[in-house]
Amino acid sequence: MPTKSEAPPLGRPLIVLAGVQMVGSFAALLDATIVTVALDATSREFDASESAVAWASTAYLLTMALVTPVVGWAIDRFGARRMWMSALTVFLVGSVLCGLAWSLESLVAFRVVQGIGGGLVLPLNMAILAQAAGPERFGRIMSMVGIPGQLAPIMGPVLGGVIVAAAGWRWIFFINIPLCLLALVLSWRVLPAGLPPGKAPLDRVGLALLPPGLVLLVYGFSRIADAGEASSAMPALCLAVGAVLLVAFVVHALRVEAPLIDLRLFVHRTFTASSVMTFLHGIAVYGPLLLLPLFYARVRGYDAGEVGWLLAPQGIGSLIGISVAGSLADRYGARPLVIGSTVLTFVGTLPFTQLSADPPVSLLSAALVVRGFGVGLLGVAIVTAAYRDVPAERISRATGTISVVQRVGASSGTAVIALVLGLQLADASAAPAAEAGAYGNTFWWSAGLTLVALIPAALLPRMRPAADRQDAGGADAAPRQRSDSGRPAS
Repeated sequence: MPTKSEAPPLGRPLIVLAGVQMVGSFAALLDATIVTVALDATSREFDASESAVAWASTAYLLTMALVTPVVGWAIDRFGARRMWMSALTVFLVGSVLCGLAWSLESLVAFRVVQGIGGGLVLPLNMAILAQAAGPERFGRIMSMVGIPGQLAPIMGPVLGGVIVAAAGWRWIFFINIPLCLLALVLSWRVLPAGLPPGKAPLDRVGLALLPPGLVLLVYGFSRIADAGEASSAMPALCLAVGAVLLVAFVVHALRVEAPLIDLRLFVHRTFTASSVMTFLHGIAVYGPLLLLPLFYARVRGYDAGEVGWLLAPQGIGSLIGISVAGSLADRYGARPLVIGSTVLTFVGTLPFTQLSADPPVSLLSAALVVRGFGVGLLGVAIVTAAYRDVPAERISRATGTISVVQRVGASSGTAVIALVLGLQLADASAAPAAEAGAYGNTFWWSAGLTLVALIPAALLPRMRPAADRQDAGGADAAPRQRSDSGRPAS
């Protein structure tokens, strides 16, 4: 049996390739968080409400979710290298257009273009490195390229605040230009050609049903607050049509061999529970990313540069949580880690439910560290559990499904929180205390949605530590089948 010392070295070509991939993927990762600091400035320039300007984030995240299912087909059809270069180009064009936006509507439309590129870049990054590294080196190379994902929540708000304060909100998009150009030049030089493009079937029916259905549902739900207006029939119509399209997709996906999203994976109870928690995790992360910058700017009166630094504690806590989550998951299993991290996230959110009492910034910053730590732990715990019962030959499909669920959760989180905030502000007076109370009440919704994760957590297996399992049957022995209660199955 090969030992760790016998594992093949990463080698300079693979390290260089990973570095180039990090340059391209970092821009897309950063864009998911950097924009939140600019929401207040964008809202003021375009004279838009909080719920309306939230679509600058929601459109990007939702579009990323919608294009993810076609990545596998696109790689087979056009080749990974060609798709990577195309995705970076689309992201670059979208970034330039966002910086030139003349209205909120145009900004949202251009964020969709940007989201198409960003949604393709991240899974393409995984596919290219998996092919180049092989199974013996994939774990080590993913640990290396995972660094941008850990740094983005920290650097995004801070860098966004500095840019907005120094040059204006448009430059948070223009900053992508040199990053993308550098990534394109380097990619052209070092990316392997890979397998030649071939003919791969595309689930066209699924493509016509799933993406429009998700968009209509998220949009319709976000416009429920318009119920008293003349156009009140439109949200209900969007919700109804979206639901019909999703039901049609479910029926279609269960009948075809290679659907856009493999719904048969949900026969595995652990995968289903992990998917639900992934959705809720997206809400828990991205919902407050909308609330926090607006609260600090509009209620506390901080400028964009200060807001960025005030959000940094959450990213620091998340980085710490991610760093220790792997060893904790191996030692204690998924269920205890999910329960503990959910409680920590809830506790870290509680001080923000008392904003009408004007809590000190020091308390809020400490709470953000705790909250970020819980969110970081929760994300890793979910991933640890997600693939437990999935057959090896379906791992790639499971990865695509989890990615879609997470990004739909993120886009839904911003839409739900924006809706609740809009309703709360509509009922609040112009007094600062009343406005702070509206934000505090909205954080109660965020805290409640976080606690909902405890329900699917009960479906997770209570796994013993890896060392105990090896002691019981040996590292290479076939493990005994166990029930979800942790006892050996008969």
